[in-house]
Amino acid sequence: MTDAFAGRFVSPAEPHDHASLSGDWFMAAVLAAPFLFAAVAYLAAAVVQSRRGTPWPLSRCGLWLAGITVAACGFVGPLAEAAHGSFRAHTLAHVLVGMAAPVLLVAAAPVTLALRTLSVVPARRLARLLRGPLGRIFGNPFVALVLNLGGLWVLHTTPLYELSQRSALVHLAVMAHFLVAGFLFTASVVPVDPAPHRSPLGVRAGVLLAAIAAHGMLAKLLAASPPTGVGSGEALAGAQLMFYAGDAVDLVLLVALGAEWYRSEGRRMRRAAHPITVRGGAT
Repeated sequence: MTDAFAGRFVSPAEPHDHASLSGDWFMAAVLAAPFLFAAVAYLAAAVVQSRRGTPWPLSRCGLWLAGITVAACGFVGPLAEAAHGSFRAHTLAHVLVGMAAPVLLVAAAPVTLALRTLSVVPARRLARLLRGPLGRIFGNPFVALVLNLGGLWVLHTTPLYELSQRSALVHLAVMAHFLVAGFLFTASVVPVDPAPHRSPLGVRAGVLLAAIAAHGMLAKLLAASPPTGVGSGEALAGAQLMFYAGDAVDLVLLVALGAEWYRSEGRRMRRAAHPITVRGGAT
């Protein structure tokens, strides 16, 4: 186990055995612990809100638990193990961890729940972090796009993919990057939590369309030019999964953006139809 976390290498023709990480019950528990902690912390905060008389929606609790479960599948369990011997399973893990799980987690509004639940001082620190330079940088959709799609291109067009198949530590780092970058990208394009540096709707829509195009181009590139060690048939199957499953998740984001535009236009039209009447009858 120590060797695995130190980045154990085997021959290129023999991908590292993920069972050395997740097959062992202790290491599986270690890998699952952060997800279990995140689930318990969120539910505990929801219970606190309920006791304060401001119940947190059960639907958001369900979204959080679903997101945690989907994300964990890429780190521990059968899919995580299969991802080392099958490019198609690797692609499925990417779609689940880097795309589907972030949509569920962002929709659960964890930052809003934290701001409501934390005591005054930590809540103010979190609010300052959101308003500060880090919040501006990592809340920018262009930065999130580079981290998310840029990382995906680097993984599949450089020796990093082969390295991730040989080193358990690199594989875990790549999956963690997928999850964090996917969360930042989703939160910047379709923000649910407070976003002091929220970009205009048109900018976010443009970034999402650019991401869809870049994702589709990468899938086609992988079908035509598979990563080292991946057969053409397997690469085609993985690329098709990346293309269609990725489009399905992106469609959810497009619908969410469309709903946001519909609501904002509705508010604008209501204000135009019923201008505020000020004292004296002037408008």
